[in-house]
Amino acid sequence: MTARRPASAAPEAAVTTQVAPARRLRTPPPDAPPLFDTVAGSTITVPGLRFGLVSRTALVNRLRAQSACPVVAVTAPSGYGKTTALAQWANRDPRPFAWVSIEERDRDAIFLLRHVAAALHELTPLEPHVLDAFAAPGPSMWTSVLPRLAAALVSSPPLVLVLDDAHRLHSADSIGAIQVLADHLGPGSVLVLAGRVAPRLPLAALRAAGRLFDVGVEELALTAREGQLLFRQTGAKLSLDEATTLVRGCEGWPAALYLSAVTRREVEGGRRSAEQRIPFGGRESSLAAYFRSEYLSRQPSATVQFLTRTSILEKMCGGLCDAVLGKKGSARELEKIERSNLFLVPLDRQRLWYRYHRLFRDALRRELAEREPVAAAALHRRAADWYERHQDPESALDHACEAGDARRIARIFTTIALPMYHGGRVASVERWFARLDNPKLLERYPLVAVQGSWIHALRGRAAEAERWLRLGEIGLSRGAHAPELGAWTKLIRAALGRDGASQMIADAETALTGLSSDDPVRPSALMVLGAGHMLLGQNGRADTILAEAAAEADRLGATDAQVVAISQRSIIAAAENDAEAAEKLAHAAKQLVERGRLEGYATTAIAFATAARASLRQGRWDEARADLDRVGGLTPSLNPGLFPWLVVQTRIEFARAYVALREARAARTLLAEIRDLLRERPNAGVLVDEVELLEREVEAIPDHGRGSVGLTPAELRLLPFLTTHLSFPEIGAQLYVSRNTIKTQAISVYRKLGVTNRSEAIACAVRLGLVDALATPSEAFTPHG
Repeated sequence: MTARRPASAAPEAAVTTQVAPARRLRTPPPDAPPLFDTVAGSTITVPGLRFGLVSRTALVNRLRAQSACPVVAVTAPSGYGKTTALAQWANRDPRPFAWVSIEERDRDAIFLLRHVAAALHELTPLEPHVLDAFAAPGPSMWTSVLPRLAAALVSSPPLVLVLDDAHRLHSADSIGAIQVLADHLGPGSVLVLAGRVAPRLPLAALRAAGRLFDVGVEELALTAREGQLLFRQTGAKLSLDEATTLVRGCEGWPAALYLSAVTRREVEGGRRSAEQRIPFGGRESSLAAYFRSEYLSRQPSATVQFLTRTSILEKMCGGLCDAVLGKKGSARELEKIERSNLFLVPLDRQRLWYRYHRLFRDALRRELAEREPVAAAALHRRAADWYERHQDPESALDHACEAGDARRIARIFTTIALPMYHGGRVASVERWFARLDNPKLLERYPLVAVQGSWIHALRGRAAEAERWLRLGEIGLSRGAHAPELGAWTKLIRAALGRDGASQMIADAETALTGLSSDDPVRPSALMVLGAGHMLLGQNGRADTILAEAAAEADRLGATDAQVVAISQRSIIAAAENDAEAAEKLAHAAKQLVERGRLEGYATTAIAFATAARASLRQGRWDEARADLDRVGGLTPSLNPGLFPWLVVQTRIEFARAYVALREARAARTLLAEIRDLLRERPNAGVLVDEVELLEREVEAIPDHGRGSVGLTPAELRLLPFLTTHLSFPEIGAQLYVSRNTIKTQAISVYRKLGVTNRSEAIACAVRLGLVDALATPSEAFTPHG
């Protein structure tokens, strides 16, 4: 560790110091050789440790355990606590530490070796012949000084020789001397090379031979727990969630976390404005000043320009940077920057793609805005051009949004938004909405407006869907040319179903006439049309249309529409008492949800509701419970803003499962919610009749004075056996319980079903869908749950 650090730097020891003082080295003897008079004590002393800050216990333990690797390379940018971690290691390792903080004059190999000798002499006095070699080094250090010092090192007891700030070593002689020392370590001794960049030693050969242990940014980064301890010790008041988020945002970089904690503490103490809260705010924030003084000020202007201009990129490769900068040679520049350890993170083993550390990128973008305030838009346009040429429209759209390129935004969004949504990537689609939510843009490009309206509707945001739809209709009225716009408008009106089932059917049919056979929304139009016929009780016609919708959705990749269509067909099959078809369709829909990663889509809740009912019929109680829990998790998304008919359908199926389980309280809660929905949308067709029937079934559930106790797992396992010819003793033998246990469970089942005997229980269980009416005795029980 050098005697001083730049004033702007966050001191490494202040970031991650240990909680115990460092072991003191002995004072040099009065008769120390005069040749060491020029060696400053601060350069050969293990840095002291202050009380009260964070201990890097896990990292120190890993370093202590590296007995098989005689060379340790600790390489990371400034502020990662390299010196502090090594000082903590020195404090906990039984071996003595010879410490050398490299200075600029150590470029001269003789100066370097004199520092090493002085550090070793502090531990164990060197033999006179070694000291004599330094007193009269002769014409070449290679024939006098270095051989004797290497011999002394190889014969010394186990020790750790630390060369801190080893990135300062550039001369061939100094590098060669270090290599000789590395080859002459005694058993149990370790040479540590710590610096911002790796020294120019044959590290690859050492690594391949198993003689090198690397410690880099990943190992030095603070964990969430260590970050929380740091904030606590600096007096910053952060909750657990805030601290964890901040550690993640800083990627564990200790200096940034330290500055962040100090900034937070000063805000809370009233010494900074609220605008400077974390993450670093203000034009001249602590972190921006740190990057500028520690890194950018030390780089050539051409390198700074490369860094700032490429900071517009989330990730980068040589070809992309060439296109953005309008010149060649970016791949070589990236390699040079990585060697310089300038916060460049490789994204693959081939070192083709990179990204900047997030905080460094933020600082670079701030520098770009100050140095070249109008350059960013042109750079983003070039990046969008490159990504389009390389078949990556999603990245091209990101850069088009940054550049404000409205025409390109409209063209790309309307091409990729729906396929991405259908592919389970709704989060990626929705992050563009804030950028697209501009009335002028949506009126100018109404196809963007109606596609956005459709996705808003699918996500249950009816107000936003209506607003975007109105903007699209304004654009259409002003002569915007897009033949499919009218069809899209009709589809959205149909799906929202505000004017009853008959108008829903009419709007869906009109939409279908205006959509091409390959339009990605065509399956949804068919699905809505089939749903309209279901609402009118025309199940045969509905099933035919829904089957076509599912097939078209499969062809065009509209998985969410396929899931809803198949789930509705399962409901129709159950209504027609075709339990086998209902189960097959329900589980097919559920598999599509899981395979398409659509678990978070509110429109797919109906798949889990129908799957739960199918599992109940087959005695798979645990599976049914899991599916009901998944529906419950999606319930907040099943709001009136989603297609009202679909929300009511889903909640009815959900409630039917609870009725089958005799859980009246849960079923009543769902019925109350359904009634509220129907008051807002009274034209729900046969769903109104289904709700009335469901209410009667709920009221028929016996009240046992304890809320409504549902069937237990044991009672559910018993039900299929009640449909067989087996007696209670024979059922007990099958289930490995006594006759009395079976009798007690049967009586409890009768009471909960509101019946008095076995035959009535069987009839009730069949009606509720708890057992299959057509099952044979061997089929009635499946040993699940």
